Amino acid sequence: MINQLSWKVGGQQGEGIESTGEIFSMTLNRLGYYLYGYRHFSSRIKGGHTNNKIRVSINQVRSVADDLDILVAFDQETIDVNYRELHDGGIIIADAKFSPIKPEDTKAELYSVPFQGIATELGTSLMKNMVAVGASCAVINLDVRVFNNVVEEIFGRKGVAVVQKNMEAIKQGYDYMLERLGNKAGAMELAVADGQKRMFMIGNDAIALGALAGGVRLMSAYPITPASEIMEYLIKNLPKVGGTVIQTEDEIAAATMAIGANYAGTRSFTASAGPGLSLMMEAIGLSGMTETPLVIVDTQRGGPSTGLPTKQEQSDLMAMIYGSHGEIPKIVLAPSTVQEAFYDTVEAFNLAEEYQCPVIVLSDLQLSLGKQTVEPLDFSQVEIRRGKLQQGDLPGVDGKEYFKRYEVTEDGVSPRVIPGMKNGIHHVTGVEHDETGKPSEAPANRLAQMNKRMRKTTSINFKNPVYKNEKHEKADLLLVGFNSTRGAIEEAIIRLEREGRKVNHAQIRLIHPFPTEELSPLIESAEQVLVVENNATGQLTNIIKMNVGYAYKINSLLKYDGNPFLPHHVQKRSEEMLICDNINDKAYV
Repeated sequence: MINQLSWKVGGQQGEGIESTGEIFSMTLNRLGYYLYGYRHFSSRIKGGHTNNKIRVSINQVRSVADDLDILVAFDQETIDVNYRELHDGGIIIADAKFSPIKPEDTKAELYSVPFQGIATELGTSLMKNMVAVGASCAVINLDVRVFNNVVEEIFGRKGVAVVQKNMEAIKQGYDYMLERLGNKAGAMELAVADGQKRMFMIGNDAIALGALAGGVRLMSAYPITPASEIMEYLIKNLPKVGGTVIQTEDEIAAATMAIGANYAGTRSFTASAGPGLSLMMEAIGLSGMTETPLVIVDTQRGGPSTGLPTKQEQSDLMAMIYGSHGEIPKIVLAPSTVQEAFYDTVEAFNLAEEYQCPVIVLSDLQLSLGKQTVEPLDFSQVEIRRGKLQQGDLPGVDGKEYFKRYEVTEDGVSPRVIPGMKNGIHHVTGVEHDETGKPSEAPANRLAQMNKRMRKTTSINFKNPVYKNEKHEKADLLLVGFNSTRGAIEEAIIRLEREGRKVNHAQIRLIHPFPTEELSPLIESAEQVLVVENNATGQLTNIIKMNVGYAYKINSLLKYDGNPFLPHHVQKRSEEMLICDNINDKAYV
């Protein structure tokens, strides 16, 4: 038996590749296995190669696997593109329809199975993906009956006959493959899982659920990859609590509409990716100047311009901190797991209202779209904090005095009202203004208001701004990352520790204002530091050097080819540094 399996299915977009992986992974999740799935897909609706790589384990996993045990191929391109990931004992299960050819430089075994032929005999070629699932079950010795509930859940609305035919397709795929395998049947049998019930979700679903739990009642947004699933989730679920989703004409309207709704007292937000955030920059400045709460989710993808819209990258970091013209207080959060994506999204709305400023929840494509096992969420941790939003009667004399909405305070946060509150009248404008909101260009007023705004974020009430795995008082190496790099880093550390290396880990969760006090001791106590990030210029590396120092010991591991880091990338570069004391930056391209 094996404790872990790496399985990949590939073919052309539009021929059921995603549903094949979904059925396979949902079933294994319900058996109690931990899963991590990552999908490569083209930036078009139909056609182009796509694949879904799913890692199955009896232990928690947060990264794509280095290698591959089973490759299920619906076309020759899938074999040609992916076969190098297979280890020597790997297996290719390919549709006999395209007369699959095994590359000469692989020791993996190729098995031709008539996916489409079996499915057609059962009534429709659309069931070829179910045949492929059944063939996979023969290799891992998985009883096909475990798929009953999932198949019924997916196809039940189409009637009992359709459910039965799909189950028969799985069984015939299993039987055919079992006969072909002979004494190799069950060669990759998985150890029994614990049977515990856990969620299986993408990061975007966790972000959307966090918004819902955090009291959001309006989402204004324009669809864009890889953020659209947030919008889709809330279209289905926000009306259940009296909220709504509005698809705006563009990202400018989305941001300004969210500002307007927040000004009116309704928790609102928007979500987009790099190109959309570029359009929102003026509105982000408006939020900062008017001190109106605004939460924005940025799901990073490959850029610039349209770039690589369906591929992994982490190159929006500097833009999120410094993108808007002028200077405003801003908070940037960067969850590194699906669980953190939920809790950090909830907290983003609290911080936006407490500090009356824009809060950006920074994700990346791997975190947003990677589907993984998630332990049950603790909703008792959810709280709603509305900061200095005024309740009840306000001071004033029958509306004859303007409310000091932008009152200069010691902590930089002014009292806030919503429209219609008695004695709460004040001006709101994007130009510089005095305490009542009236436009003012007086130098003394400018200094007072600017200093007040910038005081807000000198200290942020955010728990655990740096995730720390600090086993060693003095480390040979400190590995640092943000967002989805956490899984690959954690796995690399396990391997390095087996080699006798002392390695600590820091995952930055609060990007801005930067948690200098929390990170500095870790960097100071490490012989060398390696920052792992998916961009070409070392953006996080430079931010660390700016805020912490120690530039002489800080190195970058960069990857910007559109693919996520695998554990062996981090392990290899770490070993090079530890052995050769090589502090030159290295990029995987």
